[in-house]
Amino acid sequence: MMAVIADTIDPAFEVVQPSQPTALPFLFNSPHSGVVYPRSFVEQARLKLPMLRRSEDTLVDALFRDVTGFGMTFMRAHFPRCYLDVNREPYELDPRMFEGRLPAYANTRSMRVSGGLGTIARIVGEAQEIYGRRIPVDEAIHRIETLYKPYHRTLRQLMAQMQRQFGVAVLVDCHSMPSSFQQERSRIDFVIGDRYGTSCATIITDVMETELRRRGYSVVRNKPYAGGFITEHYGNPTSGMHAIQIEINRSLYMHEPSYQASAAFDDVRRDLLDMAVSLTKIAQIELAGIRTAAE
Repeated sequence: MMAVIADTIDPAFEVVQPSQPTALPFLFNSPHSGVVYPRSFVEQARLKLPMLRRSEDTLVDALFRDVTGFGMTFMRAHFPRCYLDVNREPYELDPRMFEGRLPAYANTRSMRVSGGLGTIARIVGEAQEIYGRRIPVDEAIHRIETLYKPYHRTLRQLMAQMQRQFGVAVLVDCHSMPSSFQQERSRIDFVIGDRYGTSCATIITDVMETELRRRGYSVVRNKPYAGGFITEHYGNPTSGMHAIQIEINRSLYMHEPSYQASAAFDDVRRDLLDMAVSLTKIAQIELAGIRTAAE
């Protein structure tokens, strides 16, 4: 997958609606797979482009985009995560990064800010500093106003529309993790995050884990990735809004140093599509029963 350096990011993101006439209340979202890097950002960064790309969920959008052929909606960002991270609060900002005073409502003390991974990241990879100088506050606000807020406005609208139409909406937030991640010295292929059972109905997590294990993958729940801002803030099962996060080990489908798909890419893509189809068939029936009982 080649990165693109452009003067502008237009469009900043896209929504692909189902190609089938019968839509389903499932939205697959890839917020970190963007590869369009603003020229001004690349020029002001102290790191070269290959290092800046270390935070990408490279090719995750390509793994999931075919869900639209089975009645599901797909959304993806075109801008890179290291430029702006929509899986954070809108103003999770490190004051040490900026020239000028941040708004009083900015969250400057979160653990993610302390770790250098706020809405506008300070680091990438193994704690490599992105910038060689401070960024004007106005530039940070501009990124939030023109990218972050429209992205989340669209995401909210899609979820609300599904909830109104079907009485339920399910958001699957799609991510990847570096192959260097290990737990107890064993390889983990997938981490499913449902905020420890609070962001979606249990049936959704159960089906996803079962379908992946049936295909021979190793799967864990919530550790170390329980779900970020999107999963936490869009998942409200009591109102029929469900959100779950999936993290994929990059070594399953790509050659990490080159950012290129591996020979196994198509197999993984088909397995994930089969999982998505099974998820919609089973979860939709169970969620309908939950909704009816509630009524």
